[in-house]
Amino acid sequence: MKNADGAWSAFDSIAYVAHNYRDLQAEDAEILHIVRDHFADHFRKPGVGPVIGIDVGAGANLYPALSMLPWCDEITLCERSPANVAYLKGQVDSYDGNWDLFWASLSENKAYRALGMDPRERFREVVKVEQGDIFDLEQREGRWSVGTMFFVAESMTSSFAEFSLGVERFMRALNPGAAFAAAFMEHSKGYYTGQNFFPACDVGEAEVRASLEPFADDLTAERLKSGYAVRDGYSGLILAWGRRGD
Repeated sequence: MKNADGAWSAFDSIAYVAHNYRDLQAEDAEILHIVRDHFADHFRKPGVGPVIGIDVGAGANLYPALSMLPWCDEITLCERSPANVAYLKGQVDSYDGNWDLFWASLSENKAYRALGMDPRERFREVVKVEQGDIFDLEQREGRWSVGTMFFVAESMTSSFAEFSLGVERFMRALNPGAAFAAAFMEHSKGYYTGQNFFPACDVGEAEVRASLEPFADDLTAERLKSGYAVRDGYSGLILAWGRRGD
């Protein structure tokens, strides 16, 4: 099942958030811990800025954008599904209270506590939502200086070629030296949101690492230690982080 075959217009954003992000799951807490420290270390270096960020395939998930919030003058939430676009636009002015748990986890790092303003206010100022396809990023190579892509490339198709191309499009959208973080479902068999089934590509650590290595410096890709499964049909989560290579 290829990306074009997915019922993306029927994606049930409300059910997805209720199942995955109503509470802070152990796996997401582990991701937030790693990503916040990675970004804080990266932006501690002198001469970084101005910063524009992108979350590719944002879906109905705000925490990747929150992880970039302290440093970005602009964050683009790029998403294909009209239902998810509507959800994201509805969150920009004042996001729902469940996301406070995720910000609290990020704020365990002093770089986030140093924001100096209400994160909702900052979110409203810098975040914009854009309906778009990951494959169309080819036309915007090297635009963004920090980027995230969480559960996208392997969760939009069963085709390994499309998975690899999705990773490439994400990485090429970043400028040289840009910090990035990307998360992947390990050996996913596909998933339901509401009544609709969506495809997945069966990948493990080796495939994730191989897809990123041509484009990344200081790459780390590892399986999360948290063993709790949010749903059936996958064996774990893989998180990768580093910098876009020159």
